Amino acid sequence: MVKKEGRLLQGIGGFYYVETENGVVECKARGAFRKTGESPLAGDLVTIAVSEDGKGIVESIATRKNKLIRPPVANLDCLVMVCSVKDPEPNLPVLDKMIAIAEHKDIEPILVFNKTDLASADALLNLYRSAGFSALAVSAETGEGIEELRSLLCGKIAAFSGNSGVGKSSILNRLDSRLGLETAEISAVLGRGKHTTRSSVLYRQEGGGYFVDTPGFSSLDMERLEWIHKDDLPYCFREFTPFLGACKFTSCRHLKEAGCAVLRAVEDGRIASSRWETYKAMAEEAMSRADWEIR
Repeated sequence: MVKKEGRLLQGIGGFYYVETENGVVECKARGAFRKTGESPLAGDLVTIAVSEDGKGIVESIATRKNKLIRPPVANLDCLVMVCSVKDPEPNLPVLDKMIAIAEHKDIEPILVFNKTDLASADALLNLYRSAGFSALAVSAETGEGIEELRSLLCGKIAAFSGNSGVGKSSILNRLDSRLGLETAEISAVLGRGKHTTRSSVLYRQEGGGYFVDTPGFSSLDMERLEWIHKDDLPYCFREFTPFLGACKFTSCRHLKEAGCAVLRAVEDGRIASSRWETYKAMAEEAMSRADWEIR
């Protein structure tokens, strides 16, 4: 058996497909993973043992910098959040909650406002850029902003989120036509031709890095499955950072307390009121949950 290191591209039907310097190796996982309850995920850096017939065994998983429950993927550098400026109208509370979850997971949020051929994205760009985020205006219809987005993602492992109708698939197809393939076709591309199911798949970008195709993934998945503890939540709104620690009371929740520096910043327009409203809703929900309920 020869030891190799590589990046796990996809796990499906008990098989794991690992990209090594010598190509993709089909692997099984050691039974020891079942005992720990930890399964290899797309995006994992792994060590495999390859036999003479070219088949491999996943022996170990390197320490992850982050992971998501759904889509099941690890070691993301950024989460591209696609939101349309029209048809459907942007849902800012959902977008803000997604951003907070990404921040909590140490994944850089990149905001993409699509359908600029139908309406302007200027107000949205100003709102989120002033909060410290990378935000782009794109049109999957005309191609506006696609090259800028491609350049921004170069060398990174990037997953995409977006609810039905916002144009996520169209943007992915503009970036790389392979990402529009059905799962059965993807199987053939990876050299398997079997196991047709919907799971996360990593595709190498031409300029380096990977796109993560996550079939069926929506913002609702992360909202339902990823929770942030009430003590961590203020740090998931990056524009709050300059004001944290400046409140009158150290126990301040930044909701209605006297002497709250965050609330003062909202009143002064230094923090957008829409962002604070989302924080308030998330904080109230987090405070209603017992610690053991939050994963």
